[in-house]
Amino acid sequence: MSELVDSHSRATRGYVAPFVAFVVSMVVERMIPLPGQWLYPVRFVIVLALILAFSLPYLKVRPAFPLASIAVGLAVFVIWIAPDVLFGYRHHWLFENAITGHAESSLPPYLKQNFGFMALRCVSSFALVPVLEELFWRGWMMRWLIDKHFLKIPLGTYSPSAFWLVAVLFASEHGPYWEVGMAAGIAYNWWMIRTRNLADCILAHGVTNAALSAYVLYSDQWQYWL
Repeated sequence: MSELVDSHSRATRGYVAPFVAFVVSMVVERMIPLPGQWLYPVRFVIVLALILAFSLPYLKVRPAFPLASIAVGLAVFVIWIAPDVLFGYRHHWLFENAITGHAESSLPPYLKQNFGFMALRCVSSFALVPVLEELFWRGWMMRWLIDKHFLKIPLGTYSPSAFWLVAVLFASEHGPYWEVGMAAGIAYNWWMIRTRNLADCILAHGVTNAALSAYVLYSDQWQYWL
């Protein structure tokens, strides 16, 4: 019995700890204005260390459907920017208010000219964030909501309540972009159910973030990096 408890605790730590560290670092950033040029590297190192220390046993690095996962990631990217490009409604009170915040970049202008910082920001966006978020949302929470002993639940198991609650919580994480965050959460949840493979969701999520990073740098639309 103790071995099962230890195994469950290790798995919970592996799926949850990187995400919690990332969120805590953002809370600290909002409470205490710290210089971004060293806060981002510290955050990156801490989260990467947690992934290497605790999460590797639960990461399958080979996607089962790589081309389809890339297509899903690009589709989510299009969904993410299309409302602003086509309709420009982002500043409506439904999306910018005291609860969701505002669609504006938190990066000071001098950091936008810092090549090293921007390179790290991009790498974090498409290589680190998809890993920690997919571990937490699709790897852990979608199963934990079905059964607290989540290791008994296979990846990609469908439960309507878990599916929609994760989608809503994932949307809430994205502030003024909550409606496209909801669409992204639905797409990634659906892809997990279809593939039953965390690597496919990480790849799709990474492609979305890589495309969004390229779009931000190319179009100077910094509001996508809150």
